[in-house]
Amino acid sequence: MMEGVRTVRLVAALAVAAMLAGGWMMNAPVDDITDAVGDDGGTAPTFAEEDSSGDSEGSEGEPVLRRGEKDDSDDSGMDLPTRLFAGGVGALGSLALGSILFEAMRVTVLVALVSPMLARMKKNREDMLTRGRLLGYLEANAGIHFSALRDALGLANGVTAYHLHTLESQGQVISWRDGKLRRYAVSSLTREEVSRIRNPIAGTRLAILEVLAESGNIGLSGTEIRVKLAISRQLLSHHLSELRNGEMVEAASEALRPKWRLSDTGKVVLITSREVARVEAAAV
Repeated sequence: MMEGVRTVRLVAALAVAAMLAGGWMMNAPVDDITDAVGDDGGTAPTFAEEDSSGDSEGSEGEPVLRRGEKDDSDDSGMDLPTRLFAGGVGALGSLALGSILFEAMRVTVLVALVSPMLARMKKNREDMLTRGRLLGYLEANAGIHFSALRDALGLANGVTAYHLHTLESQGQVISWRDGKLRRYAVSSLTREEVSRIRNPIAGTRLAILEVLAESGNIGLSGTEIRVKLAISRQLLSHHLSELRNGEMVEAASEALRPKWRLSDTGKVVLITSREVARVEAAAV
């Protein structure tokens, strides 16, 4: 994330510099620009004064550039100010558009551009209370993504990003990217807990765990599971095999075709997956 923050700050700085340079060049008087060229050792354009006869050609019969007229023979630099200004606007616009479309990029932009301003503010008791609220909510809702956390606590984008970044830099919070989202959890979680949160069971496998949980220690046969979920035998066999490899389900007996029940690991995974699903549903 820090690499992304540095990149955003560099792009924003270059964009602002380009806009300022382009704006100055478009608004600066022509005399100021030509004087600057002359001061640098270059040759400023010369202008021929009109003689009394109104002769508009030089001694060699070539056209003379009069004061106030444009030289149409060389317009290669005429659009440079416009290109600089448009390029700066385009770069900032790209950051803004990316922030709208992707939550992960929005968090990065907020940390890069808003956090430095907030960091200059004097720390006070309110800051500590806000971070305490964030930590408390993350302990109860591990894996929640940025927007859901922000809305749940009623905080502004910049304030949320600033405090999360501070907590993460202090080692109290961890975060990871999940598609377009950025998710957060407290750093006190074990590696196994973090792994379950980052890779929750969903879809058909979660449904299998749910029906097995309802059956208790008695368990259900493959046919009973298939009928309850209305899925094919092949699909059930595939998901059961994956759940067995993850030690989330176990045979309830030594029979050739045993009934299946949740293992202790499966019960923990089910609780975690339910919580993640609950958080996701609340964020929609």
